[in-house]
Amino acid sequence: MFRKAPPLLAARYEALVAEGRIVRDEAQCQALGALDRLLGELEAQRRPRLPWGLTHGAQPHGLYLWGEIGRGKTTLMDLFFEAAPVRRKRRTHFHAFMTEVHARLHAARRAGNGGSDPLTRVAAALARETQLLCFDEFAVSDIADATILARLFSALVVAGVVVVATSNVEPQRLYQGGRNRDLFLPFIALVETRMEIVRLDAQEDFRLAKRRAEEVFFLVSDEKDAAEARARFDAAPYEKTTLSVGARRLEIARANARTARFDFAEICGRPLGAADYLAIAKAFDTVIVSDVPRMDYERRNEARRFITLVDILYEAKAKLILSAEAEPGKLYDAEDGSEVWDIRRAASRIAEMRSKDYLEAWAARQPPSSGQTVTSPQ
Repeated sequence: MFRKAPPLLAARYEALVAEGRIVRDEAQCQALGALDRLLGELEAQRRPRLPWGLTHGAQPHGLYLWGEIGRGKTTLMDLFFEAAPVRRKRRTHFHAFMTEVHARLHAARRAGNGGSDPLTRVAAALARETQLLCFDEFAVSDIADATILARLFSALVVAGVVVVATSNVEPQRLYQGGRNRDLFLPFIALVETRMEIVRLDAQEDFRLAKRRAEEVFFLVSDEKDAAEARARFDAAPYEKTTLSVGARRLEIARANARTARFDFAEICGRPLGAADYLAIAKAFDTVIVSDVPRMDYERRNEARRFITLVDILYEAKAKLILSAEAEPGKLYDAEDGSEVWDIRRAASRIAEMRSKDYLEAWAARQPPSSGQTVTSPQ
């Protein structure tokens, strides 16, 4: 039985309710109870050591909070992370974290060190920097990530790092249908033994209740509609630019100040990855993508890139303008693969990115004289 959330978290949660930003939900209140317990364990670790070097408690287990799309997991993570009594804490998107890990591994291999394991050295460095590591919307789709996660997180846990993650799926469904999934199963076992598993069983997708605002999603039913959308998107002057992605250079054919313009084939038809999309999100706060098609299992790689792009732009709080053959939730039609589930997350996020609240918050962050000349088509 979950106990009532502590005064600190409860007060902040009730303030959000009073402001009308969320609707009180019993499942969310119960999940706060689990976060309360973890806060208490983290607080106990901060207390001075007892005589003979003993601590006030064992190393806290992490927490894995999962539930359907848009049920308030991010809001709960916001409350927890702000209140966590830890100096060395970090909250990051999983794609960004793994991109950083791979970059560190590459540097460690180049540097060498008498044959010592590069992954062990990278994990030790991360543990020195971070005591509490929080991931929002934990999802694994890349085989390179899947093959190292068990070893990486085992080393982090041994070093005392506490991991908290939210996800749309229970641990057993992570990387479902992925290549060489047997290499990933030790990570699932680690999650189940070293993290408390909590399901958030809220009743509705709160993102879908957001108020609609200016049109940033254009449903195109034929080539005439598609051509009109492209003409609107191309009304502003663009020029070429180049971004650095590690040791590579990423060519952007159409850019205007803080806006980047792509056809779907340019940004999702090529073998781009999370590192490329992170570089785009860092360089631009508005991304325009035209001609998003309906996709089936044969186009699952393009669907995966599209999902990753939406995830990263959402986390960056960017403005996304799309033209597509179908509403987001119907862009991918297949029976197998993690993309079947993940497109639902992308669709929910696009719904929020179309909302009045989201777009007003985006506009408030823009500098008065940004020089940006691209606006949403009317």
